[in-house]
Amino acid sequence: MQSLPTYFDIKQALPLTLSQALSIEQHRQTVRDILSGKDSRLIMIVGPCSIHDFHSAREYALRLKEMSEKYSSQFFFIMRVYCEKPRTTSGWRGFLYDPHLDGSHSTALGIEWTRQLMLDLTSLNIPTATEFLDPMTAFYYEDLVTWGSIGARTASSQTHRILASFLPMPVGIKNCLAGNISSAIHGALSATHAHSFMRISDHGKPITCHTHGNPDAHIVLRGGESGPNYNPESIEEALMKLGCVKLPQRLLIDCAHHNSNKKHERQPIAFKSIIHQILEGNTNIRGLMLESHLFSGAQALSKELKYGVSITDPCLSWDETVHLFEWSSHILEEAFKPCGFR
Repeated sequence: MQSLPTYFDIKQALPLTLSQALSIEQHRQTVRDILSGKDSRLIMIVGPCSIHDFHSAREYALRLKEMSEKYSSQFFFIMRVYCEKPRTTSGWRGFLYDPHLDGSHSTALGIEWTRQLMLDLTSLNIPTATEFLDPMTAFYYEDLVTWGSIGARTASSQTHRILASFLPMPVGIKNCLAGNISSAIHGALSATHAHSFMRISDHGKPITCHTHGNPDAHIVLRGGESGPNYNPESIEEALMKLGCVKLPQRLLIDCAHHNSNKKHERQPIAFKSIIHQILEGNTNIRGLMLESHLFSGAQALSKELKYGVSITDPCLSWDETVHLFEWSSHILEEAFKPCGFR
C-alpha cells in the first residue's frame, strides 16, 4: 500500500497558471466551435497510443507544434497524451500507474510525472487529449485536458457517463469493443444530462457532486470485432441513430484500433477514405484520430527499449504521419479553393 497525494496537494505543487488556464479554455472552445460547425476545420487527434517516455513525448509534441502551425487553416491538432491504458485482461496499465515500466507501480510518481508532462505541453501551447479511465485519477489532471475520451471498454459504464457529464471539456465516447454503436450513443445522451454522484474532494473527503450535463459529448467510431465502421454505410447509420435520440449529428472517427484491425499500415486506408467522404460532402464528420509515434510499429516491454517506438498498439511513424497531412491538406485545398475550406 502506498499513500497518494490529494488533488489539492498535486495541484498546489504543480499549479496551472492563469495564462495556461486561458489557453486551455481557448482550445476547448475551438473544439466546441468545430463540433457545432462554427469553425469549418477538422479536429485531428494525433499521437502515441500511450505515453511511456517523457523525452520522446516532448520531441513528438515539438514536431506536432510545427506541423500544427503549417496546417492551421484546415486542421486543429490535439496531441494524444494517454497515460492510463485499459487492458482486456492484463498488462502494463500506463505511465501514470507504472512510470518506471518495471512493475514497481510507483503511482504517486506517475501522477506527478503525468501532470508535469501535461503542464509542459500546455506551456508549449499544445492542446492535449486523453482517455479518462479511472474516475479517481481524473481529478489529478482534468484541468489540463482539451479533449477527453471515454473508451470502448467503459462506454457502457454509468460511472463513466456521469464523469463525462461532469468534465469541463468536450468528451468523445467510443463504440464498444464488439462494434455496436448504441453504447456510445446512449453514453453521449446520458452525458448531456444532469446527474448526482459521489467523489473524493480536492482535500480527500467524500462528497456529493451535481453535474449540469456536458453539451459537447459526442461519439467516436473506432470499429469493432464485427469489422471497421468508417465506411459511408456505417457513418450514415450512426448519424441516423443520433438523430433518432435528438443528439447533434456529428462524430469523430478513429483510424486505428478495429478500424485498422490494429495494423498501423492500415490506418492510412481509413484516413484517406474518410477524407474522400468529406470531399463528397459529408460535413457531419468533424474530426479524425491517428495513432502515431516517432517511429513505426510497436515493441514488447523490456529493459532495453527503442526510442520513440510504442510499447502498446503499433503506431504510424512521424514521416508517415506528415505524408498523410501533406496529402490531405493539398487535396482539401484544391477541392474547396473556390469557396474556402469546407
